Amino acid sequence: MSLGDEHDGASAGGGGTGQTRTRLPDSGAGDVYGGVYGGARRPARNSRSLITVVGVVVLLIAAIAFANRSGGGDDTPSDAPADRAAAPTAATGVRPVTGKNGTIPSGYARDEQGAQSAATNFAVALGSDGMFNTSSRHAIVDSIYTPDAAAKLKAPQDAAYSPDFLKKLGLDAEGNPPQGSTFVSRTIPVGTKVESFSADTAKVSVWYTGLIGMSGPDSTDPVSTTWKTWTFDMRWTGDDWKVTSDSQKDGPAPVPGDIPASSSDDISKAVAEYGGFTYAR
Repeated sequence: MSLGDEHDGASAGGGGTGQTRTRLPDSGAGDVYGGVYGGARRPARNSRSLITVVGVVVLLIAAIAFANRSGGGDDTPSDAPADRAAAPTAATGVRPVTGKNGTIPSGYARDEQGAQSAATNFAVALGSDGMFNTSSRHAIVDSIYTPDAAAKLKAPQDAAYSPDFLKKLGLDAEGNPPQGSTFVSRTIPVGTKVESFSADTAKVSVWYTGLIGMSGPDSTDPVSTTWKTWTFDMRWTGDDWKVTSDSQKDGPAPVPGDIPASSSDDISKAVAEYGGFTYAR
């Protein structure tokens, strides 16, 4: 998810065209889960971009935003061709992939739709709660990045996801939440855009909203939303798309709605009942 940031601390570094179908609240008076916002609109939040982890191999997780709160912002201009028209909402009809690399779909088409599908599913995996456990994080990184990129990324990530960092999120050293609480980290893609494409390389941006936080009776960091754009530079490697580097920037973010914040119990129940997507096209 995901990233931006909002604590002081560590940072880390996850045929035709068609769009995919399918930082946190500052400590204030009261508890969000207790109805602090009521029916009023949530206050706007400031955020800043995270630093790179290793060379051009950048993995920005929304959770780092959750653990490293501060101000600022970054709005890197897009280098997308000005004449590239928005793709239609409907899928192009290319058959979805049937293979899987662990829990992550694999075997994408060597075309623009395949690149968009790959980038979207990479964002979902890299923004999941699996990134907070060492073994599952390594498996995700090995599945998504080229071998060279994955090898360079693991050590900095392991250092960033330290026991102290996990403790700031309310997790134990293995990335588990306290009994009776639910840790939420999800990336929900809204759409994709092909920045550039060739037979061997692709650059795809994924606009997404994310959920990040701890749902529980004693949580001081309730689940909140973030809006970001995640851009993946990919290369055709081993008959599939793999990431060579990636970056994130804040937004575009819509005006916050007027729906009251739900209770901790409602959030935990929803997370348990509504499974996340593993394939976005």
